[in-house]
Amino acid sequence: MEKESADKKESRVLKILILGVKRIHYNSPVILTYAAISLVLLLLGYISGGVITEFLVLRPEFGVLNLLRMFTYAFGHADFTHFFANFSIILLIGPLIEEKHGSKKLLLMMIVTAFITAIIHIIFFNTGLLGASGIVFMLILLTPFTNTKTGKIPLTLILIALIYIGREVFLGITVEDNVSRFAHIFGGILGACMGYFIKEKGVKTI
Repeated sequence: MEKESADKKESRVLKILILGVKRIHYNSPVILTYAAISLVLLLLGYISGGVITEFLVLRPEFGVLNLLRMFTYAFGHADFTHFFANFSIILLIGPLIEEKHGSKKLLLMMIVTAFITAIIHIIFFNTGLLGASGIVFMLILLTPFTNTKTGKIPLTLILIALIYIGREVFLGITVEDNVSRFAHIFGGILGACMGYFIKEKGVKTI
């Protein structure tokens, strides 16, 4: 009897676990896939002794291989601290943006942000570029538009811009480190512009 009772309990627990797994929803395909690819590349970077990570870095030059790196740099991270700093924000606000604008439109905005940021970086800077921080700031400055009528400038956008962009400008002037403040600032500017001009999913114009 005791063995039969234990078997029933195990069966019940197993059913609950299976039911729980079935209820897990891949709710944000672009953001979750982006996070997964970036994590895999980070792990491969550790395994390869940094070779994979070094390959992803955008160089301050124009060339065939660097054309690929204009996108790969946004997937690469120097270490787990760098990765978690970016994706703790991306996974928090990214799904909200994806739900509002749709997966295809968000993917396009991320590609445009990575590409334009890379072009400007190559022209004006002589250092390498690695990380998703430009996309992070694009998403941050997109967020105030999630509950705003098209064509309106939300006050929260102005406040967030002052806080985040102002902070990056201040740190860029006063602190010398390996952080690309430019990528943060330009990503934020692109996010604000796209939030203002791009209509959300399902909105009809009259």
